[in-house]
Amino acid sequence: MKQLLLLRHAKSSWDGPDLDDFDRPLAERGLKAARLMGRELAARGWLPDLVLVSAARRTRDTWRLVAAELPTHPRIAFIEALYGASAKDILSQVHQTDPSCGSLLVIGHNPGLEDLARQLAGPGSETNARKKLEEKFPTAALARFVFEGDWSGLSSTRLTHCLRPKDLG
Repeated sequence: MKQLLLLRHAKSSWDGPDLDDFDRPLAERGLKAARLMGRELAARGWLPDLVLVSAARRTRDTWRLVAAELPTHPRIAFIEALYGASAKDILSQVHQTDPSCGSLLVIGHNPGLEDLARQLAGPGSETNARKKLEEKFPTAALARFVFEGDWSGLSSTRLTHCLRPKDLG
């Protein structure tokens, strides 16, 4: 059984009006949410073997805080193409994952990440998770999918969880 985790970056700051969007840091709320999601991943044992991270500052910062809460050290790839990527482009990156990888975490941006999560949530998806995903996929939200087969053939699968920081406390 393979696991795909889609994590939207944590809340970013708009305090630096002169900063390029790519360089925006996390807001205080984002710092807390990223740590919370990292603790949740560790507590549930949803540990990635590989992490694909958009090269934008807020996604790199989200990963740094999540990683600090994990007991393992997965392989990491910072990918420029994930910044502003469409669902199709993100899925293309997922399709290139080595078949030996059992658990993949992708940290990216909306609308592409949310669009991909909705596209992947196929038959057999958990009802409450699908409802949350359809409602809203806010910053630091996490969608978890499980499937059998190769990454290269992933097109529709089973959504098991949709976690949002506000749901976790």
